[in-house]
Amino acid sequence: MITTLKKCISVFSLIVLAGTTVFAQLAPIKSIEGRWDLTINHGSRTAPSWLEVNHSGTKFLNGSFVGEGGSARPISRISFADGKVSFSVPPQWDALDKDYVVEGVLKDDKLSGTITTPKGEVLNWVGVRAPKLNSTRTPVWGTPIKLFNGKNLDGWEATGTNNQWVVENGVLKSPKSGSNLRSVRTFNDFKLHVEFRYPKESNSGVYLRGRYEVQVTDSEGREPSKDQLGAIYGFITPLELPLKSAGEWQSFDITLVGRVVTVALNGKTIIYKNEIPGITGGALDSNEGEPGPIFFQGDHGPIEYRNIVITPAK
Repeated sequence: MITTLKKCISVFSLIVLAGTTVFAQLAPIKSIEGRWDLTINHGSRTAPSWLEVNHSGTKFLNGSFVGEGGSARPISRISFADGKVSFSVPPQWDALDKDYVVEGVLKDDKLSGTITTPKGEVLNWVGVRAPKLNSTRTPVWGTPIKLFNGKNLDGWEATGTNNQWVVENGVLKSPKSGSNLRSVRTFNDFKLHVEFRYPKESNSGVYLRGRYEVQVTDSEGREPSKDQLGAIYGFITPLELPLKSAGEWQSFDITLVGRVVTVALNGKTIIYKNEIPGITGGALDSNEGEPGPIFFQGDHGPIEYRNIVITPAK
């Protein structure tokens, strides 16, 4: 009887010890899980970036990474031990077939480290936890605002030195690739109506708060995907593509509340109350908790916009 009791106690002790060991492994892993807004220092300028760290199995991590450009890229494995994190990111639009190598340290719930580019450049970066944002509230909508007066570029500013944006016959247009364009005013939650027209095979984008791109591209003959018309670039695939041919005017009606977005293309809902995980490539910054502008991509080809009306939440 005593021998049996001792065996039971020994087995119980082993179970407790095993559980304690697993918990000890999980605790530090959990400290880095979640979404992070990153800022990369390029010397004379900074660039936004984004990282998501996910739990996989008992002690492994994987995730996604968004760089200065391109879409979200998968990270098959993230190493994290003793407060140090490292992983590699596959190339996307890069000329060289080499991975980005990211190393960092987690301290006081903040990240910092270096990223080595395929060219061998070593850049410093810092990261803070992405805000949750209030996506469940029911907004009270304010008065609609015409962001574009149809006459000139008042209320808008180019983000680069190669500005091609002009106004002709009530249309805001960039006849060839050049600078991007942003509204001077910034917004939190809003409803946006915008009409657009592109020539065959051209490309642009409407950035919500300057951070989340709704893709504008000639998708005729293509299936819905994360890089086609109406997508939240790299993150959310539209349900369908009720598009018109290149050269015809089309419209978006977009509602953004916190991280939750609804998109209608030409009057038909193609994304309904989906959460946007984080910033998309080409974002102005990674300050997700702050209001931001409406931002048009002008560096990917000719594009035209008109009838730009925003209704902010009160």
